[in-house]
Amino acid sequence: MTDADANDPLAPGPSEASIPEGLVSAVVNLVGTGPVLLGAYTIAELTAVDAVVDFLETRPSDEALTEAVRSLAARQLIVAGPPGEQVQIRGDLGIAVAFEQRARMVLDARATGTGPGEPWRILLLPQPERICLLFRIDTFGVHQIGLYKLDEALDMLTAWLPKGPRAEPDQAADADAALASSERSALVSVTHYTTQGSAEIASASTDLILARHHGRLHLFSRDPDNRARLVSSPWDGKDLGDTLAELLT
Repeated sequence: MTDADANDPLAPGPSEASIPEGLVSAVVNLVGTGPVLLGAYTIAELTAVDAVVDFLETRPSDEALTEAVRSLAARQLIVAGPPGEQVQIRGDLGIAVAFEQRARMVLDARATGTGPGEPWRILLLPQPERICLLFRIDTFGVHQIGLYKLDEALDMLTAWLPKGPRAEPDQAADADAALASSERSALVSVTHYTTQGSAEIASASTDLILARHHGRLHLFSRDPDNRARLVSSPWDGKDLGDTLAELLT
């Protein structure tokens, strides 16, 4: 890593993953022509290859993991390496794991009030090349994965989050009351992390809470003096997309 990379919050850190030479530049160029869809996988399948494990709420059972390994092997997405070496992850899943392990920041958005066919959770893992690994997670725990230009990923996220005319400071509502009776709400967390082996170690984190209450969109953040308490946060003349982009800088 160069000195310039060390000052870049999106620069990749050291990783245990072995990334084939030329893979990153080839995929980045491909994303420049349009989104690169990398398939859909279950929580158990991602856990089996140690992908986004530290962002999951629960670990699948041993039985589910065993079945996931069988499924991935049958599709030739994982193959046994030479004796003493790790299992090789192939195809689109291998690309997803490689880019996930390069990331050092995750935007984790969870929404309530979602409808049929919508994800309830979206993960964005920005890359230093201004592209983004995006996970769309549905109620069945299926993760649809793709690589997008960062601006496109933020546009998709903004369109999915609660919408409405922005509530001005003099229209601020009590956070608990607004969330309890909101038509749709979302928690957006941006976390920086480092790695130790294959484990992600979280460090600084910033949370924003959105709630559409009585037709208006309220923005809340955590009280710096009491992080368990939510306080109304001003928009400062920015729209939601600008606010999200600012979180990633």
